[in-house]
Amino acid sequence: MSSHFSSICFMLRCTIIRSKGDSSMELTNKIIAVTGGARGLGFAMAERLGKAGARLALLDLNADNLDSAVSKLSSSGIDARAFVVNVADETSVTQAFADILDQMGAVSGLVNNAGVTKDALLIKAKEGEVQKRMTLDAWKSVIDVNLTGAFLCGREAATQMIEADQEGVIINISSISCAGNMGQSNYSAAKAALNALTVTWAKELARYGIRTGSVAPGFINTEMTASMRPEILENIASGVPLKRLGEADNIAQSVEFILTNDYFSGRVIECDGGLRL
Repeated sequence: MSSHFSSICFMLRCTIIRSKGDSSMELTNKIIAVTGGARGLGFAMAERLGKAGARLALLDLNADNLDSAVSKLSSSGIDARAFVVNVADETSVTQAFADILDQMGAVSGLVNNAGVTKDALLIKAKEGEVQKRMTLDAWKSVIDVNLTGAFLCGREAATQMIEADQEGVIINISSISCAGNMGQSNYSAAKAALNALTVTWAKELARYGIRTGSVAPGFINTEMTASMRPEILENIASGVPLKRLGEADNIAQSVEFILTNDYFSGRVIECDGGLRL
């Protein structure tokens, strides 16, 4: 082994040793924006990050739900503020992030969680006769919120991080449906595209100290699943290797991991109880 190569190895070892004590992003007083943050998964993420010391900018379409969420978080000593936004509308998103900057400062993290579903088969036919088709409105409305909304919010967050000369993290909430799911052409396409954005942005934004990540939840206990009949929930749970649905905080833990692990970028965490083994 040459002396030059030995010197390089020695310097690398020293660099690794020096960096071991500085391996995570400290969440205390970091401003984290969470879209769809007033309820369900978004609220669970906000609550966990707030307990870790983050300051929360909750973005949602419903002002009443936002006020309720902020009140609950504030009662736990968490600093949270409400920002009404339609993530599918460029002007609304631009204004919301300008308000966050004005009232709180530049964001250090963004969780693109806002999403909707409008499920339908592409084509439903019987005996050679087409009876129903997925409408263009059902396609566009899901793409607009789930994908375009993430693009618009991601662009604003990255702009703030760069202009504030600070590192940051952008997280997209995907779904195991990104692999394709019957009746969800629109939703599956949007979630698969989110994963592609995560990889693309990781490559483009790394030079500015911005990392990315995706979390793909499986079947999770939320308001939506709580409204299902018990036998349907039991059938769903039986198909999961762990034989149970996940909890909202399981997804929040995955989000916290991405935020705090400074060598994680451009990858997808599938938190689904082993469903996609």
